[in-house]
Amino acid sequence: MDATMAMYVAQGLHGLAYGMLLFLVASGLTLIFGMMGILTLAHAAFFMLAAYFGFQVLQITQNFWMALIVAPVAVGILGVLCERFLIRKAHVMGHIGELILTVGVALVIMDAVKAIWGTESLYLKVPEYLQGLVSIGGLEYPIYRLFIIGMALLLLIILALILYKTRLGLIVRAAVSDADMVNALGVNVPLVFMLVFGVGTWMAGVAGVAIAPILTVFPGLADQMGMDAYIIVVVGGFGSLSGAFLVSIIFGLLSSYGVQFISQLAPVLMFIFMAIVLIIKPAGIFGERED
Repeated sequence: MDATMAMYVAQGLHGLAYGMLLFLVASGLTLIFGMMGILTLAHAAFFMLAAYFGFQVLQITQNFWMALIVAPVAVGILGVLCERFLIRKAHVMGHIGELILTVGVALVIMDAVKAIWGTESLYLKVPEYLQGLVSIGGLEYPIYRLFIIGMALLLLIILALILYKTRLGLIVRAAVSDADMVNALGVNVPLVFMLVFGVGTWMAGVAGVAIAPILTVFPGLADQMGMDAYIIVVVGGFGSLSGAFLVSIIFGLLSSYGVQFISQLAPVLMFIFMAIVLIIKPAGIFGERED
């Protein structure tokens, strides 16, 4: 493989890895915002909090896998509690109430991490066997980024199977479409929504721990990923996992190749893409217009 081709392939793999991380964040938001209609601006803050939790667990246990398991679960539990005792009460006030409440939650999380861990960047170390490079057709590529791609694909498959091939997924989709009817059939819809919110937060937590070894852990991590996740949900179509996946990959590639070839325009490429899509299809790529 010549140098030019190797550069293109490497940038493509970088974009794919970043796109997969975006998908992990955006898929959780797709469940919460796109499917349940809960407008939360605390999602990115939970993502950042998981990265800090992962760092702390790693400091205590010296085990990356414990950090990858425990931190997202802890954040998912916090998400469940947040939905049960805060967001559910604000939901009766509509999106304005949800917006104000979740902004407050995000600010509390931000101040808490600064008070506990400070403002300096923290590094989360991965196991030795995930460090280093692997040869792909003559191209040396980081093992950890390939691990991220594989993990995100596995979670996508599991989530899709649960949502579209199980009774639980059927209940969730039915509750989203007509909560009153499902509730009348004896299903505890508030419990279903609480669990979905927890799963969505957990997925953001997985992304937070996974990205920490690449970007390090710092208070601005939420701002760096949060806006991208909301744009992905809108452009992909509300409630569409396939839309979130496709747009995440496109954004990852735009970011990677944009930085390489048109660095001055790279920060706005996703907004240009969003504008083009929404002009052509206002409901998003896989969204359906409501009559």
